[in-house]
Amino acid sequence: QVQLLESGGGLVQAGGSLRLSCAASGSIFRINAMGWYRQAPGKQRELVTVNRDSASTYYADSVKGRFTISRDNAKNTVYLQMNNLKFEDTAVYSCYADISVFRDSRVVTFDSWGQGTQVTVSS
Repeated sequence: QVQLLESGGGLVQAGGSLRLSCAASGSIFRINAMGWYRQAPGKQRELVTVNRDSASTYYADSVKGRFTISRDNAKNTVYLQMNNLKFEDTAVYSCYADISVFRDSRVVTFDSWGQGTQVTVSS
């Protein structure tokens, strides 16, 4: 079993900062990518950022220059530093990981999700 445990959400004023953390645990063979999605009320889920193989990184245009993703591979943890937060950043942020496990003598790869953490930015 693989679990993603998020922390760091909360209420912040516009212009403020928050840092989200997400730690993966379980019998993990390899983490291929980690990132964050968000979903605001009444809107579709949106990919915020993803870091693949600790090399390539994607950011949504709406967060470029304000959000920074980082990973601690030794701890199987991904962080999202969010600066200059805007009201429109209000959403439930969910951690995502593309994980490989060793099962039945072969490598199996699947997507794993955290439970989500609320980020609320007051204007």
